[in-house]
Amino acid sequence: MQSIFEKAFELMLSHDDALLNIISVTLKMCFSSSIVALLLGVPLGAFLSLSRFPGRRVLVVLNRTLMSMPPVVCGLICYIAFSGVGPLRHLQLLYTIPGMVVAQVMLITPIVAGNTETFLSAVVPDILETSRGLGIGPLKTFYLTILESKYQIVSTYLAGFARSIAEVGAVSMVGGGIVYKTNVMTTAIMNYTSRGDFTRAMAIGIILMLISLFVNVIVHLISERVVKR
Repeated sequence: MQSIFEKAFELMLSHDDALLNIISVTLKMCFSSSIVALLLGVPLGAFLSLSRFPGRRVLVVLNRTLMSMPPVVCGLICYIAFSGVGPLRHLQLLYTIPGMVVAQVMLITPIVAGNTETFLSAVVPDILETSRGLGIGPLKTFYLTILESKYQIVSTYLAGFARSIAEVGAVSMVGGGIVYKTNVMTTAIMNYTSRGDFTRAMAIGIILMLISLFVNVIVHLISERVVKR
């Protein structure tokens, strides 16, 4: 008699349509949300690190608070905003991939911004001193800062991607886990487990762990390269 693990590996190698669709929807959502969060979070983090203005510390504390926002709270906010009584109901984002992306961006952007602000704080004093000495303007200073921190930014992006792919609360509320439409890996594991289909749940769980392992290996290699510099 085959074990659940053996059946799960057989399913993974069978090119099952439902399984492939779940993986495809998950990757679309994660790549989209992490890229948007990177484009929003890095400039915000750089701004908080490079700038000195009244209220800056308040914004830093606010961002760090948002970094720990419970996913279900984010999901609730998005659900109300996108539902029939919400201000964004005309966008029809509820139970769609774009709607899930919006929820994920709300969760990931503060993390990207906070990580960016943290690692830039270590290099900003030297960059600002060099910029003042050479008479470099703000835009070029920003460019030099990003260039100097390119490996950390890639690592931050991967951390955001990992956060996105492991999320379940917000995406389940906004996406609804609709089969062949918004069913992602984390919600699929819950749904299959609740129905007693442990083979499919285990197969998706193994794939999710392999993706997480791959991402963390890359982050580790980048971190080692940064340390060696």
